[in-house]
Amino acid sequence: MTLQPATLQDLSDALAEAARQGSRIASWNLTALNRVIDYTPEDLTVTVEAGITLAALQAHLRPRGQWLPVDPPEPERLSIGALIAANASGPRRFGHGTIREHLLGLQVTLADGRQIKAGGKVVKNVAGYDLCKLFVGSRGALGIITAATFKVQPLPETELFVEATCDSWSGAATLLEAVSASPLTPVVLDFHQPPQPARVQPGRRDLHLVLGCAGTREDVAWQASEARRLGVGSPGSLAYETAFWKTAAGQTARRVSVLPARLIETLQPLGDLSFVARAGNGIVYYHGGPEPPPGPAPGRLLQRIKDAYDPKHLLPELPL
Repeated sequence: MTLQPATLQDLSDALAEAARQGSRIASWNLTALNRVIDYTPEDLTVTVEAGITLAALQAHLRPRGQWLPVDPPEPERLSIGALIAANASGPRRFGHGTIREHLLGLQVTLADGRQIKAGGKVVKNVAGYDLCKLFVGSRGALGIITAATFKVQPLPETELFVEATCDSWSGAATLLEAVSASPLTPVVLDFHQPPQPARVQPGRRDLHLVLGCAGTREDVAWQASEARRLGVGSPGSLAYETAFWKTAAGQTARRVSVLPARLIETLQPLGDLSFVARAGNGIVYYHGGPEPPPGPAPGRLLQRIKDAYDPKHLLPELPL
């Protein structure tokens, strides 16, 4: 069954009816639930319905010089509910974290139609357990997110991207170690290999380290100078990120997560495959090639949580 409610009450009623009939819910579309419920710029908080897209939310915040510091692919298509349910992120994850770091409160409709709230609307909310984080990355297995409250941030005064090209894995490892050991505090630290890597000589690689800095003009200028000292000084951008996900349209971008210290050894077997790697977090996305090893099955505790929130298992199963 696919749900497309016009109101929150419609969603609650549809889930309650599905629970009575034992009908499984395959998917849902909350595009009609797309309001900005509350925005208090002076408190740096905003509450929105889950059907609003990330791009629409950012456009609402921008005139007040603020933003929600996450940058997953295709923000014009990604709803806030899907963003939270998938714990989606982008290049700036290294400096700003994921959506869970900015989430203050949630409203969720459970599989039986009941509506619950977790968290609150204040930044310092210490009452009870932090149930919000339970739903982040759950992909709808525990309930359908219908509204969320976030702590937003001021837009940086300026932002700058620089990059360096490495023609060998050893050179890439050395450069990454140098950047990691430096006093730099980048918001972006990515490696990528384009779909058709340039080869000056056989055996040479076409690896690009991209470093992004954000903040005051003075701080960004200092970071750019320090990056040049390390050999990362060519003008850069996030065009590789857009190109990677545009190429991924219609095909699956595989994902693997490793310790950052094992990043280079994880990338080497990919050969000439196009990839984008969050070098500071150890997350790798690539096109084609071998399937990544399956993750561990949900543990007993997670299954107990699933049974508590969705005892009839009408919503999608827990992700691996």
